[in-house]
Amino acid sequence: MIFWVVFVAGLFLAFLFRHLHFFQDARYVWVKLKTRDRVMKYMQTNYSLLDRFLDLVKAQPLKPIVLFKDEAFTYQDADELSNKAARVLLQSGVIKKGDTVALFLRNDPMLLWLWLGLSKIGCSAAFLNYNIRSKSLLHCFKCSGAKTLVAAEELQDAVEEVLPSLLDEQVTVFILADRCKTADVESFKDKMSQASSEPLSKDLRSHSSPSVYIYTSGTTGLPKAALITPAKLLTISCIYGQAGMKSDDVVYASLPLYHTSGFMAFTAAIDRGTTMALSSKFSTSQFWDDCRKHNVTVIQYIGETMRYLCNTPKKLNDRRHKVRLAIGNGIRADVWRDFISRFGNVKIMEFYGATEGNWGVLNYSGKIGAVGRDTFLYKRFFPYAVIKFDVDEGLPVRDSSGLCIEAAKGETGLLVSKIAARSPFLGYVSDLQQSEKKRLHDVLKKGDLFFNSGDLLCIDEDNFIYFQDRVGDTFRWKGENVATNEVVDVITLADCINKANVYGVEVPGQEGRAGMAAVILNEGQRFDSAGVFKHVENFLPSYARPRFMRIQSSMDVTGTFKLLKGKLVKEGFNPNQMTDPLYFLDEKDKNYVPLTGDPGCAALGADQGSAA
Repeated sequence: MIFWVVFVAGLFLAFLFRHLHFFQDARYVWVKLKTRDRVMKYMQTNYSLLDRFLDLVKAQPLKPIVLFKDEAFTYQDADELSNKAARVLLQSGVIKKGDTVALFLRNDPMLLWLWLGLSKIGCSAAFLNYNIRSKSLLHCFKCSGAKTLVAAEELQDAVEEVLPSLLDEQVTVFILADRCKTADVESFKDKMSQASSEPLSKDLRSHSSPSVYIYTSGTTGLPKAALITPAKLLTISCIYGQAGMKSDDVVYASLPLYHTSGFMAFTAAIDRGTTMALSSKFSTSQFWDDCRKHNVTVIQYIGETMRYLCNTPKKLNDRRHKVRLAIGNGIRADVWRDFISRFGNVKIMEFYGATEGNWGVLNYSGKIGAVGRDTFLYKRFFPYAVIKFDVDEGLPVRDSSGLCIEAAKGETGLLVSKIAARSPFLGYVSDLQQSEKKRLHDVLKKGDLFFNSGDLLCIDEDNFIYFQDRVGDTFRWKGENVATNEVVDVITLADCINKANVYGVEVPGQEGRAGMAAVILNEGQRFDSAGVFKHVENFLPSYARPRFMRIQSSMDVTGTFKLLKGKLVKEGFNPNQMTDPLYFLDEKDKNYVPLTGDPGCAALGADQGSAA
């Protein structure tokens, strides 16, 4: 008997030794399945995040939901202010149930009251990036289908730049001010102060309208509006709970609310019934002071913000805070280690996901540098694959039968996730062509359908998943996705430029990739460095402006005439590896300056515009 006990115990210990993370893996799958069942149950009973919020208003009316600067807004305050905002829009007579209203605001509680108010009257909100201007701003507004725009007072100049086009489309424009002198533009705050804060009828709500449209660069061209349904919003709101956030936590949101990552902090606060401390922008000089001021216990991040914090001068009070948990994505392994070493035992929960995607994963094991784990159980209930990918052709590698080939352990490949009833891909609003490009057919078997993430990942021998890079026509810089084709469309309008190939290059010590453009000049013209600088400054947001320019006489193409980027990316901006003239963007001189010596100075220049 003792022999068999020892034998079985030995087998069990051997199993655990080979599968050290078995219980963590199984628990995570159980949590994800429980979340999915909860969301499905809510959808079957038409219970939305708004219903969750209203239940919390009744249960804890005086608990703060948003802390902003020196103000504290309770759940009851948020309810009443959102009622007022909704009534202004209703009484304007320009919107009805099912309509979309575009919101053009910086980080401000008003955006949250507007979103809640729109939900209460059955309307959707489209969150516009406050950095975009002109053509991009008009495009984002139009593709949402909105006929009403609500903009912050400090963004009025940007609105007035496109106002003639908006008025031609019979768009109603509100400015968040007590009065507005611009013709055909209405004030909003004065009307809101006079509106009733009484509850609105449930009959005004819609259970079929999208909760919000959030913009993503997609894989090419101008920004695209990803449709976030009530079910998807509930699902992504649960991520913070899965990562360990509790009802007595205070979560600090310093990322833009127009981003999924920023807005998710608010929706997660509703899901958990907790408090969000909101910052008007990310600031290294204010970050920890804000955390101490508001007794923050949970912070959100992207890799870039964590690096900025680590690069600040060390202080004696670096560890004097209550932060116990950091939730986000994109942190490099070296920054991860530096952050913990300097700021104390903060548990970092890295996750992977995409705004428009149908799959995500959380690094619950705490493996530094990883985004999650590849397990049989997880793949069984949330199907995905990492497949071989031809970077130069921009296409998955297929076998003789036309099916994709899964990448081997340790090999970088394209992440794809199965599209099904429980994991739908809803596509981009008003862009069927780009939506279809994200769908991959006949991946693992004939007739199947997968979502093309556009991201390259790698699974190591221990089944940890690592993010490697983006593919094709998109790169990430300053926490923003940059669509290279959009940049090409802009810079080729400069008088001296005939053709351009835009790509991202690695900059030592920086997150993501800086934009670089290889260009061919118009015949007989010289590179007008100051003119090109002024052109990109006028038509591109700061994060999308090419940091480097390479002047070429010809460009290499693939057999299918696609511009080759692999060699250009590898050569980067090192003048010692090429004879082509090189320039780097100098924001102080407002010019593209020749780069002829040590590329290190240009690397420092690429980091211009970091958070203060």
